Amino acid sequence: MKVVYEDNHIIIVSKESGEIVQGDKTGDVPLSETVKQYIKDKYQKPGAVFLGVTHRLDRPVSGLVVFARTSKALTRLNNMFRNGDVHKTYWAIVQNPPQSQEGTLCHWLVRNERQNKSYAYDHAVPNSKEAVLKYRLVGQTERYWLLEVNLLTGRHHQIRCQLAAMGCPIKGDLKYGARRSNPDGSISLLARRIEFVHPVSKENIVVESPLPADRLWQSITINR
Repeated sequence: MKVVYEDNHIIIVSKESGEIVQGDKTGDVPLSETVKQYIKDKYQKPGAVFLGVTHRLDRPVSGLVVFARTSKALTRLNNMFRNGDVHKTYWAIVQNPPQSQEGTLCHWLVRNERQNKSYAYDHAVPNSKEAVLKYRLVGQTERYWLLEVNLLTGRHHQIRCQLAAMGCPIKGDLKYGARRSNPDGSISLLARRIEFVHPVSKENIVVESPLPADRLWQSITINR
């Protein structure tokens, strides 16, 4: 766990792929408990530590997660995420080049709870929700391409599903059409950057996640 920002009201950490943000039926120790223990140890807090989960990342995804350290911050951050006032930028390594170097994708997604998977349609269908994102090509290696993605809506597996629908599945994402899995079980999707107005101090917060340590991420030539 890497702490990238911390004050009295919020803490932002960069999670590794494979970690769950909040407890689930697996019984694995979630990131939220790791952060609580970090706060308890660092500040020598005697009792229970308050920590609010404001959003989640899929287990195989790495990058930035924002937690609230006070109930005031939690309430306000929840509203900010709900209203789209928190701006998140993702980086995705995909196995095929996009037809256009940048663009906007609009689909209607249907979530299948049993399969834990979403399906994309180019028109509204029963039980579908509109999903919109913007992407641009920002880097590449000899065999892979790096896309920067900005979400305009927040749907289940939205980036994974929409990029696959345009023929650019994320590296390692077998569920959405990748050729093979990554050795560590991750998918090559990173919550890279987050920007928002602090819920209490009102200052502008902008933080970036470090790149994962694996060789592919480190070898990408990024277009500045």
